[in-house]
Amino acid sequence: MSRAPRVVTPPAYDLCVAVNYYAPYVSGLTEVAKVVAEGLAARGRSVAVVACRHDPELPLTERLNGVDVYRAPVVAKIGRGLVSPGFPGLVRKVAARSRVLHLHLPMLEAAPLTALSPVPVVSTYHIDLWLPPSLVNRAAMAVTRRSAALALRRSAAVVVNSEDQAAHSELWPVLRSTRRTAIAAPCADRRGGEPRYRETAGTHFGFLGRIVPDKGLTYLLEAFTGIDDPDARLLIGGDYTTVAGGSVIAEVRAAADRDPRIRILGLLGGREIHDFYASTDVFTLPSVAESFGIAQAEAMMCGIPSVTTDLPGGRYPVQATGHGLIVPPRDPAALRHALLEAASWGPERRTAGALRARELFGTESCLDRYAALFDDVSAGGGALLSAAHDDAGKEHAA
Repeated sequence: MSRAPRVVTPPAYDLCVAVNYYAPYVSGLTEVAKVVAEGLAARGRSVAVVACRHDPELPLTERLNGVDVYRAPVVAKIGRGLVSPGFPGLVRKVAARSRVLHLHLPMLEAAPLTALSPVPVVSTYHIDLWLPPSLVNRAAMAVTRRSAALALRRSAAVVVNSEDQAAHSELWPVLRSTRRTAIAAPCADRRGGEPRYRETAGTHFGFLGRIVPDKGLTYLLEAFTGIDDPDARLLIGGDYTTVAGGSVIAEVRAAADRDPRIRILGLLGGREIHDFYASTDVFTLPSVAESFGIAQAEAMMCGIPSVTTDLPGGRYPVQATGHGLIVPPRDPAALRHALLEAASWGPERRTAGALRARELFGTESCLDRYAALFDDVSAGGGALLSAAHDDAGKEHAA
């Protein structure tokens, strides 16, 4: 007589993290989810991540750096969106064995996940979804925005990168009455690299991020090519082969063909990122949509000023530290002027800016705040909030 297979009950988790894309995919949102999950696991917490299997070669389950990762199969991709019918059910199953569910928004499935969650939900709202203009994309943005609004209202606590980001979000009418707290994205200390990408004594300008339309690279290319210095270099690092929604690498390559001072470094990892910052004099984040910009904060922590665009949230690291310059989006002339001005900053100013940046954006302070928030929510406290936010939450509940 055959014996029925033994059903193995999954372990209990302190935290279940739900995110559409997870490592090895690289983006700012994914990096926050990864650093928080792995950081808390390293502190002795039991952490699970539930994601969509964006690459069919990835295993459905695995353990990565102390974190149990569960992936739901994907049946189709629409632009950046992943169609995974099993994702909500898998999140609910793992969350039922957890103390807290942590959602990373924007996420199409956010509304049903919060409605059906068996445990309290903390939602980190990273950014208003931005997609290149098209009829399909406008519809996707509208549906995702509605889902996020419902999820935020149902969350026990909401995390934003900064109050600047929240107050200027298209969902501010919802965010203003949530019980929220601002926790800057965790940023690694990348000091100590070797300047392996440095070629001349001229100024080396750097960009590091996904090579996608919302990063505004076409404006950076125009700004840089107008700089009349044969020894200047533009170092462009980041993924363009597996990015969701399409890349602008063709435009970058065309510019590099016209201007031999432009270097395309591709996806960087590990010590290569340290070496990138060690090779850079001025960092630039010319985005047309941005919520924070981890790479620019990491550059500041290394003493490198950042030139970024005047976008809510994206400008916050420069505003908070003074270690950089802010220019209008889509303005190559203003960007060029700011790049040259920041290049003239001396070592004393750079050292002072680095100290401020490390105090504000270091990983450990971020993990401390997330750990305290998750503990408070799981204990029924809702969130660690200012009195004003408590009052706003009470008015919303009424």
